[in-house]
Order: sequence, then structure tokens, then C-alpha cells
Amino acid sequence: MSSGEGAEGMGADLDGDGAGWDATRSWVEKALSAGERIEQVVRLRGGWTSQMRRLDLRGPDGRRSLVLRSFVAPFYVRHAEGLLTREAEILRLLGDTDVPAATLVAVDATAQHCDHPSLLMSLLPGTIRLDDRNADDRAELLARQLVRIHQLPTAADQRPRTYQAWASPERVSPPAATGRPELWQRAVDVIRREPPAYRGRFLHRDFHPGNVLFTGTDEDLRISGVVDWVETSWGPADLDVAHCSTALALLHGVPAGMGFADRYAAAGGTLTEDRTAHLHWRLLDALGFAPEAEKVAVPWRELGRADLTARALTQRLEDYLQALFDRYA
Repeated sequence: MSSGEGAEGMGADLDGDGAGWDATRSWVEKALSAGERIEQVVRLRGGWTSQMRRLDLRGPDGRRSLVLRSFVAPFYVRHAEGLLTREAEILRLLGDTDVPAATLVAVDATAQHCDHPSLLMSLLPGTIRLDDRNADDRAELLARQLVRIHQLPTAADQRPRTYQAWASPERVSPPAATGRPELWQRAVDVIRREPPAYRGRFLHRDFHPGNVLFTGTDEDLRISGVVDWVETSWGPADLDVAHCSTALALLHGVPAGMGFADRYAAAGGTLTEDRTAHLHWRLLDALGFAPEAEKVAVPWRELGRADLTARALTQRLEDYLQALFDRYA
């Protein structure tokens, strides 16, 4: 995580947080270097599954910052042990690679010592960038980075869990006011079939512009960090490409989403040659955002994209579904 936009200073004790902090603070302090203390706590906005804090520290060797992830909502607390244990393992694994991920400091996945299940990690440089300016340049970097993630050599005993689908025919709800019910039914019918065979790859599983940090501008634009590794999985590269493609379509318009797979292939990535199989993975991801893509709208609006109303996102999602059929069916 970064210290960029979406930050809200809360003092050293996070007064008014209402989620509990004393036990977590004591746990954090035990993980610090001798003489270090927490000077300021800053709430980081832009996520929706967990509460993120930047902890600014001062010690004998100067200042530094860490990031604390805590699961507070009941649903995520129930699943925190698996999520945070996985993220901790992945951060350790990525420490020996060129993927710009945070360094693990400590984890308490079952809230044995903290107020809530928590993970403490290093602060990465850069900011999340969701505006339309330079979106094409960022998409090129996203494609290259995703190729590198998928090409990570992973021993059989280091492979993460097999991917989980985030949509099913029974759970898909078309928008109440849709004028294209037949489009939704057609998409649901595709994912009703058995998943295609695939060659397994190391997947981030939640790779999209909201989980990537950038530094620089124009020719100096660089990816400085990839965050949020709680859903890391083993599965088809097409599914990771599908997730980033859907996000780009919602953020910047359907052409941005449709072009990402081409950028990925041009960067050296390998996708299935079976158009029907690729369509399955693309629709499986897109339908997970139904009916109104509101779960991404809230954090994106917090980060400055006030134009991304539920209505606008729903329209883009439907147009994207149609574009997928036009190209791959």
C-alpha cells in the first residue's frame, strides 16, 4: 500500500475509529525496532474489504512508515484466517522475486493478540491512479506486470490454492432496470457450462488499477507496487486478464477493457487459443460485478472518480458484455 491519495490523518490513537485499536497497537509496538514509536496513524481510503492504516514511525534511525491491514466487517473476519495467512505466505514468497510487493512484518490472522485479524507490512512508494489521463500508458505497464506475475516459477509445494469463481449462474442478478435481459441470460448460460480446461498459472486474482501503485509521469511512469495479495490463486491466466479487463472497461470505457488482452499478449503473455474458453473466463469475471458494479464504485469515487455513478457503471458493464460476445462468440 502507499501513502498517496485517499489518506486521512487520525492522530496517533485513531480517535473516533470505533473499531478497537488498543490491543492492535500493543501488538504492533512489539514488532517495531528498539526505540521506535508510533508518531501518527493515517486511515487509507480506496478499499472495501478491509481497514487500512498507515503508521508513521520515529526511532533512533529516523522515520519510516508501515501499513496495517485489519479485517473488521463480520464477513471478512470469518474468512480472515485464510485470507491473511495466504497474504503473509505470498509476501514471503515474493520477497525473492522482482515483483514490487510489500515486505511482511507480522501477521495475527486469528486476532489472538489484536482487536481484529491484522497484517503488518512495509509501505510501498507511489499512488493509485484511476483518472483517464495516461490510462493507455498505465494499461501497457499493467499488462507487462501481469505477465511477470504469471511467469513466476512456483514449486508444486508453494502453489497457492486453486482459484475460486466469484460468480455463479444462481447468484447473478441483472440490473433491475436493464433493457437487455436477453444479454444477461445469454451470459449466464455461458458460465452455466463446465469450466474449460486450463494450464495453471500463479494468479494475483484481484489485479486491477486499484491494486497497483505508480510513480512518475509520461516517460518516467513506473509501477512501484502491487498490493492486496489475499486472493492469490492458481488458475488460468485468462481469469486474471479478465478481471483487469473488466475493471478497465468500468473505469475508462469498453475499448479499454477490450484492448487489455491484446496488450497482455503483446507483452509476452499466453492466453488460451480457444475463443469459447476465453469468453467463459471473461464472462465469469464480468458477471461477478452484477448487478450494478457498486462494490467498486464506492472506493473509486473515494479516490476522485465521482463520475462513476452506479448508473454509468451499469451501462458500461452491459456494453462490455455485448462487446465480449461480438468479439469472441
